[in-house]
Amino acid sequence: MTSLLGHDAQARTLIDAAASGRMHHGWILSGPKGIGKGGFARALALRLLADAAGPPVVGEGLAVPESHPVRRLIEASAHPDYAELYPLEKDGVTARNISVDQVRGLQRLLQSAPSLSTRRIVVIDSADDLERGAANALLKNLEEPPADMLFLLVSHAPGRLLPTIRSRCRTLRFDPLNDGAMRAILRDKDETLSPAEIDALIRAGEGSPGKALRYAGLNLADIESAMARIAQDGDRDNRQRLALAKALAIKSAKPRYEAFLERAPAFIAQAARHRNGAALGVALDHWEQARHLAGGAIILSLDPAAVVFELAGHVAALAPQSA
Repeated sequence: MTSLLGHDAQARTLIDAAASGRMHHGWILSGPKGIGKGGFARALALRLLADAAGPPVVGEGLAVPESHPVRRLIEASAHPDYAELYPLEKDGVTARNISVDQVRGLQRLLQSAPSLSTRRIVVIDSADDLERGAANALLKNLEEPPADMLFLLVSHAPGRLLPTIRSRCRTLRFDPLNDGAMRAILRDKDETLSPAEIDALIRAGEGSPGKALRYAGLNLADIESAMARIAQDGDRDNRQRLALAKALAIKSAKPRYEAFLERAPAFIAQAARHRNGAALGVALDHWEQARHLAGGAIILSLDPAAVVFELAGHVAALAPQSA
């Protein structure tokens, strides 16, 4: 399962805990958004339920054969010992939170005995989205969990969870993926991506495949290359800035313009990491200005061409002769 590349250690930790018979009932899977924690939670649930029902899966990873009956049940949303909670979609609009009614809906699973094995599993993706009432309802289940019950709570910001929820769960940390894992995932997701585009997506994703894939199809490599040239020579005659502004200001380029709004401050921030002294101060000052401008560009309906030109000017300030 390529989407889980880079999380082998976490898989071993939880598979070993389950095999030992001393699996804690609640786990918080924490780490940056978009690195595959939700996919990991679902894959782990599938593997543990498949092992519990038999035949046991051979191998140390989380992959379960396509032919395994438990896989077919889960993919059909028909496994009686498994449930997922996530913000629901209605009329094409996704809810902002997981409701208290959704948590209360777990009672059937919690109050009945396991049907296919000795294990029941609930995946919550993400626990950060629980309404206050839903969080309190979940807490009651975590305080007195049924036997052989496992809660997998995906969290991008565990510090925001109720302290009482955190105290009743163990936390397993997930780190951003390395470039090798990112490259493999991006190739698997889209075979048409060029090597240059993959390199640009890796830089933009910063270890998060989910974040990187938001830029797929936007020819991010050209934007990154333009910023790199501007940062190198300072674009003293403004030609490169004007060309970039012209290219990104047209209506059909709106997705690329929005990507540039995100990437320009990030580009400056990444450059700042390799500086010190006065040069670092210059980079941080222009990063702050770029972040403020980019953050208000859409909300304030600022002229795209002017915004791109000014943001590119902050990038130009990174040039050696400007530092």
